Amino acid sequence: MTTHQTNHKTQEDLVSGQFGSRAAAYLSSAVHAQGRDLESLAALVRNKPQAKVLDLGCGAGHVSFHVAPHVREVVAYDLSAEMLDVVERTAAQRGLTNIATQAGAAEHLPFADASFDYVLSRYSAHHWRDLDAGLREIARVLKPAGTAAFVDSVSPGLPLLDTYLQAVEMLRDPSHVRSYARAEWIAAINRAGLMPTTAEQFRLRMQFDVWTERMRTPKVQSDAIRALQKAMSETVARYFEIDADGNFNLDIVSIQASRATL
Repeated sequence: MTTHQTNHKTQEDLVSGQFGSRAAAYLSSAVHAQGRDLESLAALVRNKPQAKVLDLGCGAGHVSFHVAPHVREVVAYDLSAEMLDVVERTAAQRGLTNIATQAGAAEHLPFADASFDYVLSRYSAHHWRDLDAGLREIARVLKPAGTAAFVDSVSPGLPLLDTYLQAVEMLRDPSHVRSYARAEWIAAINRAGLMPTTAEQFRLRMQFDVWTERMRTPKVQSDAIRALQKAMSETVARYFEIDADGNFNLDIVSIQASRATL
Protein backbone atom coordinates (compact mmCIF):
# COMPACT_ATOMS: atom_id res chain seq x y z
CA MET A 1 0.00 0.00 0.00
CA THR A 2 1.34 3.45 -0.88
CA THR A 3 0.74 6.68 0.92
CA HIS A 4 0.44 10.06 -0.71
CA GLN A 5 2.00 13.12 0.81
CA THR A 6 -0.12 16.24 0.68
CA ASN A 7 0.68 19.87 1.30
CA HIS A 8 -2.71 20.90 2.62
CA LYS A 9 -2.62 23.99 4.85
CA THR A 10 -4.41 24.63 8.10
CA GLN A 11 -7.18 27.23 8.10
CA GLU A 12 -4.88 29.55 10.04
CA ASP A 13 -2.15 29.11 7.40
CA LEU A 14 -4.65 29.88 4.65
CA VAL A 15 -5.82 33.08 6.30
CA SER A 16 -2.31 34.26 7.08
CA GLY A 17 -1.05 33.40 3.60
CA GLN A 18 -3.97 34.98 1.77
CA PHE A 19 -3.91 38.25 3.66
CA GLY A 20 -0.26 38.71 4.58
CA SER A 21 0.79 39.50 1.03
CA ARG A 22 -2.18 41.85 0.57
CA ALA A 23 -1.76 43.91 3.73
CA ALA A 24 -0.98 47.14 1.87
CA ALA A 25 -3.96 46.62 -0.44
CA TYR A 26 -6.30 46.31 2.54
CA LEU A 27 -4.89 49.47 4.09
CA SER A 28 -5.86 51.43 0.96
CA SER A 29 -9.09 49.51 0.18
CA ALA A 30 -12.04 51.91 0.06
CA VAL A 31 -14.44 49.18 1.27
CA HIS A 32 -12.32 48.63 4.38
CA ALA A 33 -11.01 52.15 5.03
CA GLN A 34 -14.37 53.91 5.14
CA GLY A 35 -18.07 53.32 5.66
CA ARG A 36 -20.89 54.17 8.01
CA ASP A 37 -20.30 50.94 9.92
CA LEU A 38 -16.74 52.06 10.70
CA GLU A 39 -18.03 55.41 11.92
CA SER A 40 -20.61 53.60 14.07
CA LEU A 41 -17.88 51.57 15.77
CA ALA A 42 -15.97 54.78 16.53
CA ALA A 43 -19.15 56.36 17.89
CA LEU A 44 -19.66 53.36 20.17
CA VAL A 45 -16.48 54.18 22.13
CA ARG A 46 -16.59 57.96 21.92
CA ASN A 47 -16.24 59.64 25.31
CA LYS A 48 -14.83 56.44 26.84
CA PRO A 49 -11.30 57.62 27.67
CA GLN A 50 -10.61 54.77 30.11
CA ALA A 51 -11.81 51.95 27.85
CA LYS A 52 -9.66 49.07 26.67
CA VAL A 53 -10.61 47.74 23.22
CA LEU A 54 -9.82 44.51 21.37
CA ASP A 55 -9.86 44.86 17.57
CA LEU A 56 -10.34 41.19 16.72
CA GLY A 57 -9.20 40.19 13.24
CA CYS A 58 -7.91 43.73 12.81
CA GLY A 59 -6.59 43.32 9.26
CA ALA A 60 -4.89 46.55 8.19
CA GLY A 61 -6.10 48.30 11.35
CA HIS A 62 -8.94 50.54 10.22
CA VAL A 63 -11.06 49.90 13.32
CA SER A 64 -8.04 50.45 15.58
CA PHE A 65 -7.20 53.75 13.90
CA HIS A 66 -10.77 55.01 14.22
CA VAL A 67 -11.29 54.10 17.87
CA ALA A 68 -7.81 54.78 19.29
CA PRO A 69 -8.30 58.58 19.68
CA HIS A 70 -11.27 57.96 21.99
CA VAL A 71 -9.99 55.24 24.36
CA ARG A 72 -7.11 54.37 26.67
CA GLU A 73 -5.79 51.31 24.84
CA VAL A 74 -6.43 49.25 21.71
CA VAL A 75 -5.06 45.76 21.09
CA ALA A 76 -4.98 45.02 17.35
CA TYR A 77 -5.16 41.22 17.04
CA ASP A 78 -4.75 39.21 13.84
CA LEU A 79 -3.31 35.97 12.46
CA SER A 80 -1.19 37.77 9.88
CA ALA A 81 2.18 39.14 10.99
CA GLU A 82 2.30 41.22 7.81
CA MET A 83 -1.03 42.86 8.64
CA LEU A 84 0.20 43.63 12.15
CA ASP A 85 3.37 45.18 10.70
CA VAL A 86 1.19 47.50 8.60
CA VAL A 87 -0.86 48.41 11.69
CA GLU A 88 2.27 49.22 13.70
CA ARG A 89 3.82 51.36 10.95
CA THR A 90 0.61 53.23 10.19
CA ALA A 91 -0.18 53.83 13.88
CA ALA A 92 3.31 55.31 14.33
CA GLN A 93 2.87 57.53 11.28
CA ARG A 94 -0.45 58.81 12.64
CA GLY A 95 0.87 59.33 16.16
CA LEU A 96 -1.45 56.72 17.68
CA THR A 97 0.72 55.54 20.55
CA ASN A 98 -2.00 53.60 22.38
CA ILE A 99 -2.29 50.78 19.81
CA ALA A 100 -0.51 47.50 20.62
CA THR A 101 -0.45 44.49 18.29
CA GLN A 102 -0.63 40.79 19.04
CA ALA A 103 -0.85 37.73 16.78
CA GLY A 104 -3.24 34.83 17.21
CA ALA A 105 -6.51 33.14 16.29
CA ALA A 106 -10.01 34.20 17.33
CA GLU A 107 -10.71 30.79 18.86
CA HIS A 108 -7.84 31.04 21.36
CA LEU A 109 -7.47 34.54 22.78
CA PRO A 110 -4.34 34.95 24.94
CA PHE A 111 -6.02 37.35 27.34
CA ALA A 112 -7.32 37.02 30.90
CA ASP A 113 -11.03 36.85 31.66
CA ALA A 114 -12.82 40.20 31.71
CA SER A 115 -9.91 42.07 30.09
CA PHE A 116 -11.76 44.36 27.66
CA ASP A 117 -14.54 46.92 27.77
CA TYR A 118 -15.18 46.45 24.04
CA VAL A 119 -14.44 43.73 21.51
CA LEU A 120 -14.89 44.92 17.93
CA SER A 121 -14.64 42.69 14.88
CA ARG A 122 -15.12 43.90 11.31
CA TYR A 123 -15.02 41.68 8.17
CA SER A 124 -13.20 38.92 10.04
CA ALA A 125 -15.64 36.28 11.31
CA HIS A 126 -16.30 34.68 7.91
CA HIS A 127 -12.66 33.48 8.08
CA TRP A 128 -12.88 31.93 11.55
CA ARG A 129 -12.54 28.17 11.67
CA ASP A 130 -15.11 27.98 14.50
CA LEU A 131 -17.55 30.85 14.97
CA ASP A 132 -18.95 29.47 18.23
CA ALA A 133 -15.50 29.09 19.77
CA GLY A 134 -14.57 32.62 18.76
CA LEU A 135 -17.75 34.06 20.24
CA ARG A 136 -17.25 32.12 23.49
CA GLU A 137 -13.76 33.60 23.75
CA ILE A 138 -15.17 37.08 23.18
CA ALA A 139 -17.71 36.54 25.97
CA ARG A 140 -14.89 35.35 28.25
CA VAL A 141 -12.58 38.34 27.72
CA LEU A 142 -15.36 40.94 27.91
CA LYS A 143 -15.94 42.71 31.21
CA PRO A 144 -19.39 42.14 32.77
CA ALA A 145 -20.65 45.47 31.42
CA GLY A 146 -18.72 45.08 28.16
CA THR A 147 -19.97 45.39 24.60
CA ALA A 148 -19.13 43.35 21.49
CA ALA A 149 -19.78 44.64 17.99
CA PHE A 150 -19.54 42.72 14.73
CA VAL A 151 -19.64 43.79 11.09
CA ASP A 152 -19.48 41.10 8.42
CA SER A 153 -20.81 39.90 5.10
CA VAL A 154 -24.05 38.00 5.61
CA SER A 155 -25.81 35.25 3.71
CA PRO A 156 -29.33 35.94 2.37
CA GLY A 157 -30.35 32.65 3.99
CA LEU A 158 -32.35 31.19 1.08
CA PRO A 159 -30.48 27.99 0.08
CA LEU A 160 -30.10 28.92 -3.60
CA LEU A 161 -28.69 32.37 -2.80
CA ASP A 162 -26.58 31.02 0.05
CA THR A 163 -24.96 28.31 -2.09
CA TYR A 164 -24.08 30.82 -4.78
CA LEU A 165 -22.59 33.30 -2.31
CA GLN A 166 -20.41 30.72 -0.52
CA ALA A 167 -19.21 29.35 -3.88
CA VAL A 168 -18.05 32.67 -5.32
CA GLU A 169 -16.50 33.74 -2.02
CA MET A 170 -14.44 30.55 -1.78
CA LEU A 171 -13.37 30.76 -5.43
CA ARG A 172 -12.16 34.30 -4.79
CA ASP A 173 -10.51 33.47 -1.47
CA PRO A 174 -9.84 29.87 -0.28
CA SER A 175 -9.60 31.08 3.32
CA HIS A 176 -13.33 31.89 3.29
CA VAL A 177 -15.24 29.67 5.72
CA ARG A 178 -18.81 30.96 5.69
CA SER A 179 -20.86 34.13 5.46
CA TYR A 180 -23.54 33.37 8.04
CA ALA A 181 -27.18 34.34 7.78
CA ARG A 182 -28.42 36.99 10.19
CA ALA A 183 -30.44 34.38 12.10
CA GLU A 184 -27.33 32.19 12.40
CA TRP A 185 -25.42 35.13 13.83
CA ILE A 186 -28.07 35.89 16.44
CA ALA A 187 -28.31 32.23 17.49
CA ALA A 188 -24.53 31.88 17.79
CA ILE A 189 -24.25 35.09 19.82
CA ASN A 190 -26.90 33.81 22.22
CA ARG A 191 -25.17 30.42 22.55
CA ALA A 192 -21.97 32.19 23.55
CA GLY A 193 -23.67 33.89 26.49
CA LEU A 194 -23.98 37.26 24.82
CA MET A 195 -27.19 39.21 24.33
CA PRO A 196 -27.80 40.88 20.94
CA THR A 197 -28.94 44.46 21.45
CA THR A 198 -29.00 45.94 17.93
CA ALA A 199 -28.77 44.55 14.41
CA GLU A 200 -28.71 46.51 11.18
CA GLN A 201 -28.39 45.18 7.65
CA PHE A 202 -27.26 47.10 4.57
CA ARG A 203 -25.69 46.47 1.17
CA LEU A 204 -22.38 47.31 -0.45
CA ARG A 205 -21.75 47.50 -4.19
CA MET A 206 -18.72 45.35 -5.02
CA GLN A 207 -16.64 46.14 -8.10
CA PHE A 208 -15.63 42.77 -9.51
CA ASP A 209 -12.14 43.73 -10.71
CA VAL A 210 -11.27 45.46 -7.44
CA TRP A 211 -12.83 42.64 -5.38
CA THR A 212 -10.73 39.95 -7.08
CA GLU A 213 -7.53 41.97 -7.46
CA ARG A 214 -7.50 42.74 -3.73
CA MET A 215 -6.99 38.99 -3.11
CA ARG A 216 -4.93 38.39 -6.25
CA THR A 217 -7.48 35.77 -7.23
CA PRO A 218 -5.91 33.52 -9.91
CA LYS A 219 -7.39 34.00 -13.38
CA VAL A 220 -8.76 30.46 -13.52
CA GLN A 221 -10.78 31.13 -10.36
CA SER A 222 -11.82 34.61 -11.45
CA ASP A 223 -13.03 33.15 -14.76
CA ALA A 224 -14.92 30.45 -12.84
CA ILE A 225 -16.74 33.12 -10.83
CA ARG A 226 -17.74 34.96 -14.01
CA ALA A 227 -18.90 31.70 -15.59
CA LEU A 228 -20.97 30.91 -12.51
CA GLN A 229 -22.49 34.40 -12.51
CA LYS A 230 -23.57 33.96 -16.13
CA ALA A 231 -24.93 30.46 -15.54
CA MET A 232 -27.06 31.29 -12.50
CA SER A 233 -30.82 31.73 -12.57
CA GLU A 234 -32.64 35.04 -12.80
CA THR A 235 -33.41 34.74 -9.07
CA VAL A 236 -29.71 34.93 -8.20
CA ALA A 237 -28.85 37.60 -10.77
CA ARG A 238 -31.71 39.81 -9.64
CA TYR A 239 -31.06 39.41 -5.90
CA PHE A 240 -27.35 40.25 -6.10
CA GLU A 241 -27.93 42.74 -8.96
CA ILE A 242 -25.11 41.21 -11.00
CA ASP A 243 -24.28 43.41 -13.96
CA ALA A 244 -22.51 42.70 -17.25
CA ASP A 245 -19.08 43.35 -15.69
CA GLY A 246 -19.67 41.03 -12.74
CA ASN A 247 -20.24 43.82 -10.21
CA PHE A 248 -22.78 42.89 -7.55
CA ASN A 249 -24.39 43.78 -4.23
CA LEU A 250 -23.23 42.15 -0.99
CA ASP A 251 -25.31 42.04 2.19
CA ILE A 252 -23.60 43.28 5.35
CA VAL A 253 -24.81 42.95 8.94
CA SER A 254 -23.80 45.11 11.89
CA ILE A 255 -24.60 43.61 15.30
CA GLN A 256 -23.97 44.81 18.84
CA ALA A 257 -24.17 42.53 21.86
CA SER A 258 -23.60 42.75 25.60
CA ARG A 259 -22.63 40.27 28.27
CA ALA A 260 -25.78 38.37 29.26
CA THR A 261 -26.68 38.73 32.94
CA LEU A 262 -28.36 36.15 35.14
